[in-house]
Order: sequence, then C-alpha cells, then structure tokens
Amino acid sequence: MIDYLQRYFDALPIAPENRKIINLPNTITMIRISFIPVLFLLLLSPGQTMSLVMAGLFIAVSFTDLLDGYIARRYHIVTTMGKFLDPIADKLVINTAMILMIPIGRIPAWVVAVVVIRDFAVDGIRNIASSTGHIISASWLGKQKTLCQVFAVSALMIHYPFLGADAHVVGTTILYLALFLSVYSGLDYLVKFYRHVIREKGADS
Repeated sequence: MIDYLQRYFDALPIAPENRKIINLPNTITMIRISFIPVLFLLLLSPGQTMSLVMAGLFIAVSFTDLLDGYIARRYHIVTTMGKFLDPIADKLVINTAMILMIPIGRIPAWVVAVVVIRDFAVDGIRNIASSTGHIISASWLGKQKTLCQVFAVSALMIHYPFLGADAHVVGTTILYLALFLSVYSGLDYLVKFYRHVIREKGADS
C-alpha cells in the first residue's frame, strides 16, 4: 500500500523543486492537521458512541506521525518543510483536543495551560539556540511525553466506561504522567540550552 502511494506521488507532474513541499510524508502531515476542525465536535459534549468514534479517529490520526516519519526515512524524503510541519502538527492536534475538552469538563484547565506554556517555552528555547548555531534536537523524554498525551487524550475522549474500565479515570491518570514528563522534559531542554548556549557564550566573552 505504501509503495503504491509512493509510486502514485512519483508519477504526479510535480516540478522537482516543488517535491520538497508536495510529497507523500508532507501530505500525510497535512491530513493530520486537517483533522483539527473535526475536534470541535467535542464542544457538543458527545455521547458514548460518538465519543468512542472520535477517540478512534484521534488515535488513527495521531499515529500517522509514525507513518509519515517512516515513509520520509524509507524513501529519503526528509525535507526542511517536513521537519517544520511534523512537530507543529502533533502539537496542534493534541493541544486543540485538550483545550476543547476543558468546557465539557473532561480535562482540568490548569493542566492544559501548563502543557501549552511548556510547548511555547521549548519552541522558543530551540529557536533561540538554532539562531546561535546550536541545534537542540527532540529528546527521548519529549517523545515519551507526546505518546502519553496521545493515550491520555484518547481515554479522556472516550470518557465513558469502556471494556470494563473507567476511561475517564484511566485518561486522567495517564494525563498526570504526561504532565510530569512535560515539565521534566521542559527543564531538560532548559538545562541543555544553558549548557550549550548561555554557558558557551559566557565562556567566549
């Protein structure tokens, strides 16, 4: 299936210079972003069936992150646009889902605020470091945080009892684990920023 899709994109009449933007991995990433309007159905406080459907869609969309990364590496289509879009897409989908579950009482507002502020802070730190020639790559902690967020948000979307478990309690438990990883990984980025940018700059001066 993946080979077929890749051959389809290879056959499209796209100028070589545009293939850095219009390619299969970036298209999958854009599909992930296009799911965001569907998340606004959460504001309708969906019932048990619709909550389960939305959670299923959210899980499928979230794990396209693994798919586009795999395709980019397998077919050597790693592009600057892809590196820019991929992490933004993840944060947009997950953070939007969390924000939209605040009004319907499925997630505490303060938790979402901490996560969003952390994401802005980390992006700022990485951008400043990049402007000075230092690249702070995504950490293992950050990836674990994102994975926990996906599971937490999925369970909180289900909300109602599912397969003998209280989905809301399960989701809330994983959410606090994700919160811990968010704060911890944020501090890890801050330490790296200090070591590689602030301290080196002070030593040079």
